Amino acid sequence: MAHKTLINWRNALPFWLSFLLLPLVWIAAIHGGWTLLLPPLAAWYLFAALDGLIGLNLSNADPETPEDDLTWYIALTMFWGLAQFLTLFGLIWYVTHTGHLTSWEKIALFFGVGVLTGTIGINYSHELMHQKSRLERGMADLLLAMVLYSHFRSEHLLVHHRHVGTPRDAVTARYNEGFHRFYPRVLRQALISAFRAERDMLTRKGLHWTHPRNPFWRYWILQGVMLLLALALGGWVGLGLLLIQAGVAIWQLELVNYVEHYGLTRKYLGDGRYEHVLPRHSWNAAHKASGWLLINLQRHSDHHYRPNRRFPLLQNHDEASAPQLPHGYPLMAAAAMVPPLWRRMMNPRVRHWRKAFYPEITDWKAYNKATNPMPK
Repeated sequence: MAHKTLINWRNALPFWLSFLLLPLVWIAAIHGGWTLLLPPLAAWYLFAALDGLIGLNLSNADPETPEDDLTWYIALTMFWGLAQFLTLFGLIWYVTHTGHLTSWEKIALFFGVGVLTGTIGINYSHELMHQKSRLERGMADLLLAMVLYSHFRSEHLLVHHRHVGTPRDAVTARYNEGFHRFYPRVLRQALISAFRAERDMLTRKGLHWTHPRNPFWRYWILQGVMLLLALALGGWVGLGLLLIQAGVAIWQLELVNYVEHYGLTRKYLGDGRYEHVLPRHSWNAAHKASGWLLINLQRHSDHHYRPNRRFPLLQNHDEASAPQLPHGYPLMAAAAMVPPLWRRMMNPRVRHWRKAFYPEITDWKAYNKATNPMPK
């Protein structure tokens, strides 16, 4: 595959388009009414429409590009954290100290804020938590605390990446499992598995889960600070608005998680072992515009194959090595909310994937039951 060089800020500029969504929530807060539709419509449908107009991005950056050439890409994720903090809590103060919005308008506004903190903020935290820099990991924690989902860092790094496509990964959506069954299951199981993973790491070091090194203490403190800050700025209404945006953000995250691995499993090798994670174990999408919005998250096949690659260096995998989504993430997430539509769209693709990569398995129902049973 051809590679291109990342040279200056112009190459990074399309990924900064996400910042144009922040003024939309302020416009909605100031004017109310129909403007409250602007944030979710822009995040969901504008970029979906641009995907149709602009098409696919099949080119790849040189994966050996030095860090010095990625300055503008790295700055993007760091600056967003500060901008999101100021926007979220600035809006909580603003709407609770002005009287021009009705209660329903305030709820609609923070629904739109949650779309942004979930679609962009959690996604940026995902990029940051994979880095070695303590500053970047700290920003990831800050972004997750704002949506009250701090344990996602432990679950993602210690459970999901290790066990993706196996029964031990709650986030891998099962074949024929609708999103409305997946969502409550993953909310419960992911929190438990994240805590157990951190507890077991401490146990191996001879430490109890109550030891200060357990990151859950940091998670709880940061989330507590966010709750108290919302209460201080906006009273009980402000606290409620923070909770609304957090709930929407978490829903957005888990919708994406559902799409990324639906129906894909790693082959069981016996003795509790599974094959290594390969590009074939995640759905890939090459849609350019939503790739800008989601900083190449759609190149998920390469992310799981090479988790430490920064987002501008993620490689696109073709159909020969990874299953392909028919649309970008915005449209796929919308389809996931309608299970019959989703199954009609995706189940044939899962069956095609099984025949293409594991032709030796002819009865998947019996195979999963015998060697790789997925928990209900």
